[in-house]
Amino acid sequence: MTSVLSGYGKFFFLYGYGGTGKTFLWRTLSAALRSQGKIVINVASSGIASLLLPNGKTAHSTFCIPLEINDKSTCNIKQDCFRAQLLRATSLFIWDEAPMMNRYCFEAFDRTMRDLMGKVDKQNRKKPFGGKVVVLGGDFRQILPVIRKGSRGDLTDKSQSELKEFADWILKIGDGLIDGDENGEAEINIPEELCILQPDTPLLALVDFV
Repeated sequence: MTSVLSGYGKFFFLYGYGGTGKTFLWRTLSAALRSQGKIVINVASSGIASLLLPNGKTAHSTFCIPLEINDKSTCNIKQDCFRAQLLRATSLFIWDEAPMMNRYCFEAFDRTMRDLMGKVDKQNRKKPFGGKVVVLGGDFRQILPVIRKGSRGDLTDKSQSELKEFADWILKIGDGLIDGDENGEAEINIPEELCILQPDTPLLALVDFV
């Protein structure tokens, strides 16, 4: 709140287990700032999660993030369009379920906001997210196992040992216990069954899988 009211942009990450009150905090922040006439944009990484937020939408819809994204991507927002004016006028961005997104999505949004806010002040091009206050939130443990074309029976009948193995793996990632170095960085091998194996056409591979 201090960062928003002072106009000094900052970048925050709220990490919390499911049920600890992240959504309550998003609603409280939104109500407090909107009561002062400020604009708050609430987005989430999935449509279901966005329904829990006040006036929430998906990040892809709000920020026009490309579906096929890489390390050079930017959001499809023109400088003088209404969406660009809205983003410039926004006091706080709240992005829930952030760990579910590819890092390139955040980098594309950062790159776009620096460009949009650079029109207001050139110094904003050097600030994270163009000098805006951005809060990411989520829990790295809330990633469920995926069973290809699985029925309800497949999900409930899956062996306890496999479920426990997957749960333990997710918990270790969430607690930072997977062979991290002194900088807190670690290499994590993603099981093949969780990966898209056609890197040249990832979107088509996703469509075929669904």
